[in-house]
Amino acid sequence: MTNLRKRLSRLYSEEVVDSLAARIEARVQQTQQRKLTRKDKWDEKDIVLITYGDQFKEESKKTLTTFKKMYDSYLKSTFEVVHFLPFYPYSSDDGFSVIDYKAVNPELGDWADIKEMERSARLMFDFVCNHMSAKSDWFKRYLAGDEEFQNFFVEMDPETDLSSVTRPRATPVLTPFQFESGKVGHIWTTFSEDQIDLNFACPEVLYKMIDVLMFYLEEGAEYVRLDAVGFMWKVPGTSSIHLEETHEIVKLFRDLVDIAAPGTIIITETNVPHVDNISYFGNGEKEAHMVYQFPLPPLVLHAIHHGNAAFLRNWAKHLELPAGKRTFFNFLASHDGIGLNPVRGIIPEAEILALVDDLEKEGALVSYKQNPDGSKSPYEINVTYMDALSKQADTDDLRLARFLVAHAVLMSIPGVPAVYVQSILGSRNDYLGVEATSHNRSINRKKYDLAEITAELEQAGSLRKETYDALTKLISTRKTESLFHPEIPMEVLESTAELFVVKRVSGAESIILIHNLSEKEVSYSLDSGVYTNLYTGSTVTGSDSIKLSGYEFCWLKTKNYREEQK
Repeated sequence: MTNLRKRLSRLYSEEVVDSLAARIEARVQQTQQRKLTRKDKWDEKDIVLITYGDQFKEESKKTLTTFKKMYDSYLKSTFEVVHFLPFYPYSSDDGFSVIDYKAVNPELGDWADIKEMERSARLMFDFVCNHMSAKSDWFKRYLAGDEEFQNFFVEMDPETDLSSVTRPRATPVLTPFQFESGKVGHIWTTFSEDQIDLNFACPEVLYKMIDVLMFYLEEGAEYVRLDAVGFMWKVPGTSSIHLEETHEIVKLFRDLVDIAAPGTIIITETNVPHVDNISYFGNGEKEAHMVYQFPLPPLVLHAIHHGNAAFLRNWAKHLELPAGKRTFFNFLASHDGIGLNPVRGIIPEAEILALVDDLEKEGALVSYKQNPDGSKSPYEINVTYMDALSKQADTDDLRLARFLVAHAVLMSIPGVPAVYVQSILGSRNDYLGVEATSHNRSINRKKYDLAEITAELEQAGSLRKETYDALTKLISTRKTESLFHPEIPMEVLESTAELFVVKRVSGAESIILIHNLSEKEVSYSLDSGVYTNLYTGSTVTGSDSIKLSGYEFCWLKTKNYREEQK
C-alpha cells in the first residue's frame, strides 16, 4: 500500500498518520484475504439497471425476494448489473438518509437476500459517504456527548460566513440541534436537516467509512457508487465542493479497492458542470474508474425538444475518452431529476430557462438551488424521461418513437450505459406519489405491485409493453456487437441540424450510428458500400442518400470484404 501514507499525510497531521495507516492496512487485508472475484474489465455486455430494492411488492413477502422474481423473469437477459439504490435502514429521502450503513432495511430483507440476488446479477451498491441520518446511532451518540463521536460531525458558529459554500438545495448550510447537555449546536447539513454531513477532517471518520467500504465489497458490491462525493471536505470561505482533500479521499478509496478486490469499480456521482465532473478521473493519478455522464440527459432532451442536435453534437465532438481503466457511466434517467447544472456553459442559460418553462407547462416539476447572492436557479427538472420528451397530447406511438431514439443515442456512445427501471417499464409521471410525499422527486419513483405490473407488461399494444419490448431489443442489439465496447472511441460526423451521427471503428470493422432527433423526414449521405442495419436486420446499399423518418435511427455496420464477395 505504497500510496497510503502519502495520501493520509495530505489530509492529517503526521502524528496520526502511522497509526491510522496501520489500522487501514489491517482492515483492507481482511477483505483481501477473502479473495473476492470480479470481472476483469467492462465490455459491451455490461448494461446497468438502476432500481430500488423495494421496487416490486407482493403481500407478506420481502421485497428483495419479489425483486429477484421480477428480475429473473423480465430483466436478467437484458441487464448484467443491478444498481440497488440505498437498501439500508433510513429516515428520509427514499434511502439517502442512512441510519445504519451495515444493515439491510428489514422491509426489504437481509444480507442473505442480497447474496441470493448476487447469484443472478453483478451488484452495485450505494455508498452514501457524505452524510447520514439524524436518527443514526452515530449522531445520537454525538448529541449525547459520547467522546468516541465528538468530532464526527461539523459544528460551526452560525455567524460564520458560509456564503461561498455551494448549495445544491434552497436550505441553510447549518441546522440547529440540541445536545443532551442542553447546548444548541449548529451542524453542517448540505442536503437537509435529516442528512448530517460527516466530518472527514476527523481521522476516525475516514477509518470507519473505509471499514464500511470494505464491508460492502465483502457483501457482494462489484460496483460502488460514491453518492454526493464532491461535498465530503468542508472549509469555510471556500465553495466546499471538489476540494483537493475530497479528491485525495476518492483516490485513496480507489487504491484500497484495487488492492482488496481487484476489478471492483468506483463511480463518482457529482451532478455538476462537465469540467468538474471529469476531474474525478484524476489529474495524472488513479481516481474514479467511472464518472456519471451528467450532461447527457439534458442535452438529449434539449435536442429532441427542439429537433436540433447542435449542442449535443458540439459537446460530443469535444468529449475525450479517458485513457487507462476509466470510462463514462452513461444514463438518461435516474431516481433523481434531470440535472441542469451539468449543461450550464454548454447550453446558454436563456435556453435552459426556456426548456424548464416549456416542460413545466407540460406537467414537469422543478427543484431550485440557492445561489451565493441569495437568488434561486432551477437545479433539476422532476419528470419521467418518457414525459420529458413529449407533450401531454401526443400519441403513444409518437411518445415511444422519441423515447426509443433517445435511448439509441444513449447506447451508441462510448461508456457503460445504465437504464432506470421506470424507463424499461415505460412509466409516466406519478402525481399521486408527489401528493403523498410532498417531494417533487416522487414523480419518478413509483413502486409497483408485482401482479399488476407484470399484467401491464403482458398487455398487447400497451405503452408499457411496447416500451419494454423496444428497449429490450435495442439493448440486446448493442450487447451482441463488439463495436459498442465502452473503450472504442467515436467520431462525431457532420450532418444536418436534426441528426446526431457517430462512427465507431475497430480494425477493419466500423459502424455508423444515425439518429434523427426531429419529427420530420431527413436525408443522410452514405459512402458507397453495403451496410447491415443492426436493429432491423435489413441491408442498406450506400451510394446515395438514405431517408430517415421522424425519430428514426439506423445503426449501420459495414459488411466485411468476404461478405461482399459472396
